[in-house]
Amino acid sequence: MSRDVDYAQVVAASGDAVVVSDPEGVITVWSPAAERIFGFSEAEALGQTLDLITPERHRRRHWTGYAETMRTGVTRYGSEVLRVPALHKDGRPLSIAFTVGLMKAADGEVIGIVAVIRDDTTRWEEERKLRRRLAELEPVPA
Repeated sequence: MSRDVDYAQVVAASGDAVVVSDPEGVITVWSPAAERIFGFSEAEALGQTLDLITPERHRRRHWTGYAETMRTGVTRYGSEVLRVPALHKDGRPLSIAFTVGLMKAADGEVIGIVAVIRDDTTRWEEERKLRRRLAELEPVPA
């Protein structure tokens, strides 16, 4: 027996955040997991740009890459995981890991980007502690 897939239910059920943005970077889909990770409700996020979760010091680089992806229709982050800093609603820094997929119209024009995002903060903090500890244990050159 074949049943149609309810994609809204797939997005809502995902443990990882699903965020969709249009060609200008305006958020058009914000899943319950995105709300849990970033702290912004769906109502607060929809219609905002990705600056909502992008630290100010990273915005220029983010928008340069975003524009290039929109222009070329090419991204390497469909299969490679990208790890970047992000912001929680309360202002605390997050580390996120995500992949993206390009959404295209029938003519091939890119009409949006879907990002599947995981909160990677705990892993990043643990690695940072290990790097510091390793640096403390390494002998200092004479």
